[in-house]
Amino acid sequence: MARPKTPKSARFAKGLPDRDTLLKFIRESGETDKAAIARAFGLKGEDRRALRHMLNQLQDEGALGKRGRKGLAEAGALPEVGVADVAERDADGDLMVRLTRGEDTPLVALAPTRGEAGAAPGLGDRLLVRFVRLENGEYEARLIKRLGQSAHRILGVVRKVRREIRVEPVDRRSKDSLILPDGEDVRDGDLVVAQIEGHGPRFGPKRGKLLEVVGREDQPRAASIIAIHAHGIPTGFSEAAEAEAEAAEPPTLAGREDLRDVPLLTIDPPDARDHDDAVYAHADDDPKNPGGWVCWVAIADVAAYVRPGSELDRIARDKGNSVYFPDRVEPMLPERLSNGLCSLREGENRACLAVRMVFGADGKKRSHRFVRGLMRSAAKLSYEQAQAAIDGTPDDKTGPLLEPVLKPLWAAYACLKKGRDARSPLAIASLERKVHIDEMGRIDSILPRAALEAHSLIEEFMIQANVCAAETLEEKRTPLIYRIHDQPSQEKVFALVDFLGTLGMPWTKGEPPTTHRFNRLLAETRDGPNADIVNEVVLRTQMQAIYSTENIGHYGLNLAKYAHFTSPIRRYADLIVHRALITALKLGTDGLTERDISQMKGTAEIITFAERRAMAAERDAMDRYIAGFLADRVGAEFEGRITGVTRFGLFVRLAETGADGLVPVSKLGGEFFIHDDRAHALVGERSGARWPLGMTVRVRLEEATPITGGLLFEMLSEPAPPDKNAPAPRLGARRRGDRPGPGKARSGRPPGIRTGRKQKMGGKKKRR
Repeated sequence: MARPKTPKSARFAKGLPDRDTLLKFIRESGETDKAAIARAFGLKGEDRRALRHMLNQLQDEGALGKRGRKGLAEAGALPEVGVADVAERDADGDLMVRLTRGEDTPLVALAPTRGEAGAAPGLGDRLLVRFVRLENGEYEARLIKRLGQSAHRILGVVRKVRREIRVEPVDRRSKDSLILPDGEDVRDGDLVVAQIEGHGPRFGPKRGKLLEVVGREDQPRAASIIAIHAHGIPTGFSEAAEAEAEAAEPPTLAGREDLRDVPLLTIDPPDARDHDDAVYAHADDDPKNPGGWVCWVAIADVAAYVRPGSELDRIARDKGNSVYFPDRVEPMLPERLSNGLCSLREGENRACLAVRMVFGADGKKRSHRFVRGLMRSAAKLSYEQAQAAIDGTPDDKTGPLLEPVLKPLWAAYACLKKGRDARSPLAIASLERKVHIDEMGRIDSILPRAALEAHSLIEEFMIQANVCAAETLEEKRTPLIYRIHDQPSQEKVFALVDFLGTLGMPWTKGEPPTTHRFNRLLAETRDGPNADIVNEVVLRTQMQAIYSTENIGHYGLNLAKYAHFTSPIRRYADLIVHRALITALKLGTDGLTERDISQMKGTAEIITFAERRAMAAERDAMDRYIAGFLADRVGAEFEGRITGVTRFGLFVRLAETGADGLVPVSKLGGEFFIHDDRAHALVGERSGARWPLGMTVRVRLEEATPITGGLLFEMLSEPAPPDKNAPAPRLGARRRGDRPGPGKARSGRPPGIRTGRKQKMGGKKKRR
């Protein structure tokens, strides 16, 4: 993993620094940690201990503050990139922004925009900005991207009550409703976007202005409509972009290697409409590589159609990626390209960027080369089709392909798997579910998705192709966007160690959190009673992968160099990597431009945000669809597993559908419950009975609200008995249920959360 860098401008003498020199180093670093400081000044032994003492003093004085995983930053310093709200205008009329999660952070002037970022932002808008420290020591915020809707807008459903027209928010975390003026042309049940305009009565709802009617709450596809508008997912394409797509022409052999005789085939989900990748493998006939394999991965050549600076390129960068809902796809590219000329259709000539990889018998890659080619897919197969053929039940289509194409593919995968096993990427288990939508747009069923070897085969071929792309571009010293994944933070590892201690599983705090160590832990618990809970906690210990122009490797895959190359139809990051390869290998004139290179850091930030936005929208849409699916089963009982423990209740995931819902702490009994964050459990203060993470339970569905996606359960199971060997739980929030018990609430208040200081505390659902 990469280490925090020494500031380029800093030239510091070796040896223990004085206070001012140390602060200057931290200021120029932006963010750093103790180890990076010690390396920069060449400190060892007693000097390191003295440095630790100096840093503690600076923190006590308020000169230093904690900042994320890197540890230290100058007090009052702002992150390099952050999400901020436009909070006010100053006396000169300039906009001022403040970090969304930091009421104590300063207001910062927003630099004037230059048009390319779209319409100028206004009060209440939420922005992705880069904070730049000026020569006078002050900060300036520079716009990277507007983040969807204004912070003062609400997406909600119209409720007409007597003479009032109210807009109730669809976000279950929001409690603010708006009152619209009389005479608005809306119906009860309309989904609308409204803007806050002022306050009504002192304690009543705010006044609002209708901006747009986006649909109806009773529409079958309302869940995805809500998710799109709530998260600001860009939709559709401009006339100019559509015109560019329509003007695209089928590829020719000009400037390309002819790969049409290579029996490349696509293996995708049965309902896939766009096909990014095709694969083929054969035994290596080189006598110097006995037992080796040659593997081909061909990827749609999107760069041939989406040129730098075009309208298609601008929109694709803004969208960042395609967004997939159960009932629809909001694509990154128009259908003419995504499902047409860029899709590797069976039997049709298609432009591709392909990599030929040679592996030894030990599964280690020996060489690779990229070609810009013209291919013709030999077959379009589903994962299930290909797997069935290998398992002995080929159909009319896979039968003729079994010996010449499919069996060599599986043999090559067996070889690659040796290298994968030696590399030991994280082996966290995850159960995926497939949602089936009927013709009316309603969920027909939710079933577990079978984990097939065909899935693992395609995944490993794609990983190896992505590694080749990163290696080639580094070798050619060509700028690129990496896919990086940092190792778990020290805080997360310590929390994991504390939790494992409650299960009697040893892991010393000084032990490095390698993927090998995580995999050994998962293997040791896989067949035991704690398998699910350990898997869940190990998953939560991991960091999130992001896009970056600076490489720190990919921790989860245990790879030093990794870049997304294999899905340019649906990810803008891959398109940038394709252009970089075209430039580096002189494969055409449509590679990286100076503008691409100058914007690359900003592009990495934009597409990382777009990925997070898409994940949140897809998750929210799924929650709403499932709530609608279960709405007519209120009162039914279900088996489930506790997947989240908070001071205000338990989150339970149903075994049947994978749906997540809340059991409020008030439904757990009459005594106070202590939230033991170390053991991930609610513990009865009087009885010691426990509700631990991972426990299998039975619940009754009390409420399902499709418009918000909320599910509310009543607990039917009994808690686990006290664990006499467990250490005393940490003092945390304690909350009481609604049945009689010790400690009657005073002052007529409903029973609430208490701490050791008798304070009342609140809690909100946290989403990972």
